Amino acid sequence: MIQIKNFVFNPFQLNTYVLFDESRQAVIIDPGCYNEDEANQLLAFIEEEQLIPVHCLITHPHVDHLLGCNFVFKTFKLKPIMHETGMELLINAVQYGNIYGFKMEDVIVPDQFLEEGQPIQWGNSKLDVLFTPGHADGSVCFLNRDDAFVITGDVLFHESIGRTDLPGGDSEMLIKNIVTVQGLLTC
Repeated sequence: MIQIKNFVFNPFQLNTYVLFDESRQAVIIDPGCYNEDEANQLLAFIEEEQLIPVHCLITHPHVDHLLGCNFVFKTFKLKPIMHETGMELLINAVQYGNIYGFKMEDVIVPDQFLEEGQPIQWGNSKLDVLFTPGHADGSVCFLNRDDAFVITGDVLFHESIGRTDLPGGDSEMLIKNIVTVQGLLTC
């Protein structure tokens, strides 16, 4: 069974997730740790639980989801893995970060990309990739059928949906994808 630890990081209050199972292998999703204190929180949890991070997954490449990618790369030698259609946002992340007052190092460029339906496996667990653009180019969700949960990034919130007024946003497409994900969860 997958265990999920959630952290709320950076001024945007981004959800960073660490998923792990009995194998102690772990997946880090959306490492948004911006400062040293936040990075230390993530590292302390991973060390306390004796986890071995094996993937760094990005639901979409908005700045707040990328702020901790350099930390994860330096600490665990994991490059981010994301959908290729988000590359323009990733490449421009430092410029977007400056607009919001974030001082960012150059972003780590993925050397592999996510595809619709692709299984992400680690330890004894698996997530399926759902391509869900509408909030941002390259948006994906991660579905685990065995434990019946989905990590939605900024596609869906409690009683709300993700913004569609940022580059790559499309409200009609976002709603269509939310309905599709909901249909998958009720199957």
